[in-house]
Amino acid sequence: MGTPAKISPATLAKLAKLGVHHRSDLLLHLPLRYEDETQLSPIDTVQPGTTAQVQGIITHCEIAFRPRRTLVCRLRDSSGELTLRFLNFYPSQQKQLAVGGNIRAIGEARMGYYGLEMVHPKCRAAAEDTPLQQSLTPIYPTTAGLAQGVLRKLINNALDVLPLHDTLPESLLRDLHLASFGDSLKLLHRPTPDVAVSQLEERNHAAWRRIKFDELLAQQLSMRVHHRERGKRRAPKLAAKKTLARQLIKALPFALTKAQQKVLGEINLDIAQPHPMQRLLLGDVGSGKTIVAALAALQAIENGYQVAFMAPTEILAEQHYLKLREWLAPLGLEPVWLSGSMKKKDKAAAAERIAQGATQLAIGTHALFQASVTFKKLGLVIVDEQHKFGVQQRLALRNKGKTADTDTPAPSNTQEPHQLMMSATPIPRTLAMSYYADLDVSVIDELPPGRTPIVTKLVSEARREEVCARVRAACGNGEQVYWVCPLIEEAETLELQNALETHQQLTETFPEFNVGLVHGKLDNALKASTMAAFKAGEINLLVATTVIEVGVDVPNASLMVIEHAERMGLAQLHQLRGRVGRGVAQSTCILMFQQPLSELARARLKVIFENGDGFVIAQQDLHLRGPGELLGARQSGVAMLRFADLTTDEALLEQARGAADMLLRDHPDAARAHLQRWMANKHDYLHV
Repeated sequence: MGTPAKISPATLAKLAKLGVHHRSDLLLHLPLRYEDETQLSPIDTVQPGTTAQVQGIITHCEIAFRPRRTLVCRLRDSSGELTLRFLNFYPSQQKQLAVGGNIRAIGEARMGYYGLEMVHPKCRAAAEDTPLQQSLTPIYPTTAGLAQGVLRKLINNALDVLPLHDTLPESLLRDLHLASFGDSLKLLHRPTPDVAVSQLEERNHAAWRRIKFDELLAQQLSMRVHHRERGKRRAPKLAAKKTLARQLIKALPFALTKAQQKVLGEINLDIAQPHPMQRLLLGDVGSGKTIVAALAALQAIENGYQVAFMAPTEILAEQHYLKLREWLAPLGLEPVWLSGSMKKKDKAAAAERIAQGATQLAIGTHALFQASVTFKKLGLVIVDEQHKFGVQQRLALRNKGKTADTDTPAPSNTQEPHQLMMSATPIPRTLAMSYYADLDVSVIDELPPGRTPIVTKLVSEARREEVCARVRAACGNGEQVYWVCPLIEEAETLELQNALETHQQLTETFPEFNVGLVHGKLDNALKASTMAAFKAGEINLLVATTVIEVGVDVPNASLMVIEHAERMGLAQLHQLRGRVGRGVAQSTCILMFQQPLSELARARLKVIFENGDGFVIAQQDLHLRGPGELLGARQSGVAMLRFADLTTDEALLEQARGAADMLLRDHPDAARAHLQRWMANKHDYLHV
């Protein structure tokens, strides 16, 4: 073991920007790519589009001023000559590249005005007998002011002075054919010339396989520990009484599907336990999650507890409020509505009813978890579109339900509410396996009978008049139409039709029809009255932004036009499309796009055109976008994987799941050591 290198406070601050807070973090700060400085290529063998290292004499060097100030040098060896071009340079570089100097340069070659050239190659003075590097040169992720050389020195020192012992038992390494941890790290940081660069950069080398497995294993262990800890916390036992549930089911104009009955049974069983449920309810658009949530709420209410039902937008929360009030009022239950845009007096009155226990069900937006709102006896929290809320927001709502359980002696007499999280954005299996491993997941995997498939059409903006003719025919036939725009106001950088302008245009185009407008910045009362008028059939054509993405249910709406569909994500397009197809009429969704299409936009539109199954669409979305956006990771606090790729490493994930169970059961010390290595310095949020 050597001596740890001293690190200055300035360098420590720069390392912190890279997520490197401790010396051990340097070990897992792995290269992005590599440069091969282990061999020299004769200039006449260098091919355009390849990276090569060459050495020769500078035969010419000048500053050119057309088209911009550029340092241009000619480098010659015994086989040929190429140009070195620098668009940004310092006097010291100009001095280093003086005529007659012996220079070693590495960079990507390309064809320029005067033949083969390298733009901004890495150069250094070198004599003919200067030795070559013995290993590939790693190029690390870095930040301003932190040079590659400094990073390499610090990382090499960490490799030399820190223990690289294996946390995993030999039997597991042998069974899964895994390389040792220490050897894997050394190979990735100091690869020898015989290792294929492509295997390293494409991350399919055995060393990469070990690192990715370890990362996935740490994640699985962390999730299982969280799951076990939840089993030690207390929650109210909400036994299934079913009197109110039977009354509601009897009054419904439809029967529950087998899938709804199955997930309802799972939820009923969970909330009857003395520890908190944390269940994620997944279901495609229109699969009937809301009635399942309502029946779960009734089980809590029949046990004398309150229920909080939270949604991310006012329009969605209000749709839930109206629907639940319609279902529950005949049962003698009156929900309370609470949102941020309410008048102060109305908000205070709603909060008072909640605090006094005068209402058993509170429905609203993020206003429900404000400090001024307290619950008398909160037993169940339902969060719709849970991925759109931050982890701390969900935690704040859960903490509101913490009460003293007088039947249990301190210190373990604190109860917390059960949680049901819902999402109409189907989550690919690999994401559920990886990021929701600490949750119990229920899936409604069938749609109610009688739902007609929605026809999806891709139409260029150039055929706008044909689309308008289709809209006129639908409205003239007594059907209703959504016209969705991606923006509310003019955006200087994007030439997109906005809702205000489109509403004005369509009002002029269709004077014989009533054209409505709804968007997120509209006054809440006006928004509600507009949606009510559309649902009542008083508005023929509704111009809207994506606020209608989820929760809106108008069976007579059979046609949707989405402008600039190429700008929207797959999940959003699928959600919007699900606003039609809720009645008996054949429904159509027209995706209008503007040329030229990017490769990503073309791929997205192809997926949505060819698929109606939200889970298939979500799997394709994972391939196109990666897990971050699908999970809402930016606002949720979910620590994303750094090395493993869920689109290609599903087999490794399966192995990590099995290994996590085995380690916790048979090798708890190894499990703790592994978590310490990977998670000790991470801000690792619980899923709440």
